[in-house]
Amino acid sequence: MFSTGKTNRRAAGLRAASALFAATAFALSGCTTLHTTAPAAARAHPSAAAPVRFGAVDCRQAKCIALTFDAGPSENSARLLDILKEKKVPATFFLLGERHIQKYPELVKRMAAEGHEVASHTWDHQILTQIKPEQIRQELEKPNEAIQKLTGRRPTLMRPPQGRTNDTVHRICRELGLSEVLWSVTAKDYTTNDPKLIRQRVLDQATRDGIILLHDIYPGTVPAVPGIIDALKERGYVFVTVPQLLAPGKAEPGAVYRP
Repeated sequence: MFSTGKTNRRAAGLRAASALFAATAFALSGCTTLHTTAPAAARAHPSAAAPVRFGAVDCRQAKCIALTFDAGPSENSARLLDILKEKKVPATFFLLGERHIQKYPELVKRMAAEGHEVASHTWDHQILTQIKPEQIRQELEKPNEAIQKLTGRRPTLMRPPQGRTNDTVHRICRELGLSEVLWSVTAKDYTTNDPKLIRQRVLDQATRDGIILLHDIYPGTVPAVPGIIDALKERGYVFVTVPQLLAPGKAEPGAVYRP
């Protein structure tokens, strides 16, 4: 649970914003068609620079799925990392800068040290399609710099808040060496604190090459994770990071990836 008023207010604000735009998560501004690349399509184009981390898993053969967490780190992230370590499961963390990376630098370091993919969810969760290009660039550059300072590795992936993106965002991401990653499974954990419901929503939507979206800032999410992992492993899924899901292909800057 959250122990500070600031954390509660932050989570409540993100919960309200997510709920407001849930029905239009992939809505665009200034771009009529969103062109996305599926993981299988990325794998069809091998790259010598494709990552091999947290064990070599070939998703051309294995039934892979990616577990991703947005908007952390938070007070719940240490427990989440304990669970992932115990279950031997890698994840991809799309981190927020202000009040998150800044507040929990040791957790960011731990995520990277334990083999997880550390990526960006912008600095202050502004909707990128609603701000000016120079503001978009700042929202993307600041978390990259903070993460690189802590981990020694500059992020190559980002997730636009609420999945909202357009041609301007693509162009700036390409210039900054960032690929955009959306999702195929959402528990809408911003609408409930019930771990059983969160677990069931994920299991109902899970498919091969899926990208699961969760938020470790909400109190019901982390308690749901062990059951999600166990149930999906029983179904034959292998958990991978997003870069592993695309390998032997590699995420291209400016491209948008979604199953």
